[in-house]
Amino acid sequence: MKCPRCESTSYRKNGCRNDKQNYLCKNCGKQFLEPAFPHSLESDLLANSNGHSKVSIPEARELFLVKNLSEEKVTEKSLSSFSFILAEELLQTILSPDWLESAVFSQFIQKLQQKTEIKHQLETGISLLLLDAENLKLDVNSELFLGSVCKYPLQFKMAFANWRNPSIGKLDIELYNRGYQLVHVPEGKNSADAKMIAFGACILRSYPTVKEILVCSSDGILIHLCNELQNQGLIVYWVRRQGQTLHIENRNTGKLTHYSLAMATEVPSLEKVVDTIQDLIKTEQESINARLDSLVAVATLFQERCEINIKDNPKKTEAEKIIPILNNSFTESIQEEEKKEDSAENPNGKTLDELLLKIIQDIQTQSPKTKLSVSQLGTEIRKITGESPNSIIQELNLGSSFLKYLKSSPTFTLKANGKEYEVTALPCE
Repeated sequence: MKCPRCESTSYRKNGCRNDKQNYLCKNCGKQFLEPAFPHSLESDLLANSNGHSKVSIPEARELFLVKNLSEEKVTEKSLSSFSFILAEELLQTILSPDWLESAVFSQFIQKLQQKTEIKHQLETGISLLLLDAENLKLDVNSELFLGSVCKYPLQFKMAFANWRNPSIGKLDIELYNRGYQLVHVPEGKNSADAKMIAFGACILRSYPTVKEILVCSSDGILIHLCNELQNQGLIVYWVRRQGQTLHIENRNTGKLTHYSLAMATEVPSLEKVVDTIQDLIKTEQESINARLDSLVAVATLFQERCEINIKDNPKKTEAEKIIPILNNSFTESIQEEEKKEDSAENPNGKTLDELLLKIIQDIQTQSPKTKLSVSQLGTEIRKITGESPNSIIQELNLGSSFLKYLKSSPTFTLKANGKEYEVTALPCE
C-alpha cells in the first residue's frame, strides 16, 4: 500500500474512520483509509484471466483502487503512477539474476544474434562461384584472381561433374580440399550444364544473400543461365577459357578482364599499356632533365672558377674555349674569335676535335670492342652540351652538318656500315 498523494510507503496508523483503519503519511502528511478488497473483485479478476494469468494481491489492490475511484478523482497522476508501478515490477523481473542466468534468456540472445548476422549479410552480400569441372579447370591462382574481380567476398564455391568419370582423375579431391561443394551428375552430354542451369535458376532460395555469381564454363548454352540470373537482379560474370587466357565478362556492364594462366597475372588492356608507357617516358624525361640540370650547375661553377684564373693569367687557356660548349653559349665565343683572327684555321674546330677525341677515348676505355657510330657520338655530345651536333657545327661556323664536318676533318675517319657510319680517331703523330 502506498500514499495516494506522494506514493510513499512510509506511513503509520492514525485511528479509525467509519470502522476502517486510518493511516497518516510520514512524507507528506496525507491521511487515507486502507482500501477494501471485496471478494467480488477477486471473482471478476479470476473470471477475466481465463485461468492463464496470475495476478498478485498488491496488483489486484491497485486495480481495485483505480476501479473504485470516481471519474473526477482519476487524474493523470494516478494513471501514470499505476503505469510506473507495472513498468518497475517488469524491469525488476527481467533484470533479476535468475532471469539473466535462465535458459530462456540465453535462447533469446542467440536468436537476436542470428537475426543480426542475417541482417548484416543481407546488407553486405556475398559472391558465389559455379564451376563446370568437366569443361573448365581452375587452379588456386585463377580462383584468387576471380575473387579479386568481385566486389563482394567469395564465400561459396560449387563444382558440377560426373565424378565417376576416369578422365576427372583426382580433381574431386583437390576441389573438395579447396572448399568446393561437389555436385554429382549422371553421364551424358551437357549433363553438368543442365544441372548448373537448374540449380542457378533458384539460387536465391538457398543463398538469399548472394549478390554476384561467377559462371565458369566455356559452353555457350550457359548464356541462358547468365540471362536468368541477370533478370533476378544479380551481377553475373561469365568466365571462359581461350588457349592460355581466361576471359571474364561482366554481363551487366560488358567489361572484359583477361587473365594469363601461363604467367598467373592479369593481362592489361591497351589503354593500361599506353598509360604505363607514357608514365615510363615521363619518368625518364624527368630523370634526364635532372641530370642536365646537375651538369649545367657543374659547368656554371667551372666557368666561374675559370674566369677567376683568367684574370690572374692573361694568357688564354684551352679551358676558355671548352666553357662555351658546356654552357650552351657559342655566340660570344664565335664573335671574339672572329675579331681576333681571320685566318683560315678556326680554333673552335680544334676545341671541338679535342672534345670528340675525349668522348671516343672514354667509350673505348670502358668498352674496347665497341664500334662507335656517328649517331651515338652525336648523342653523347647532346648529353654534355644539351644541343644537337648539327646546331653546334652551325653556331661554330664549322659547316652545315655534323656528318660533313667529320668527313672533312683530318682527325677522324668514317667507315660506312649499312646506313650508318662508324667513327674512329686517327692516332696522334
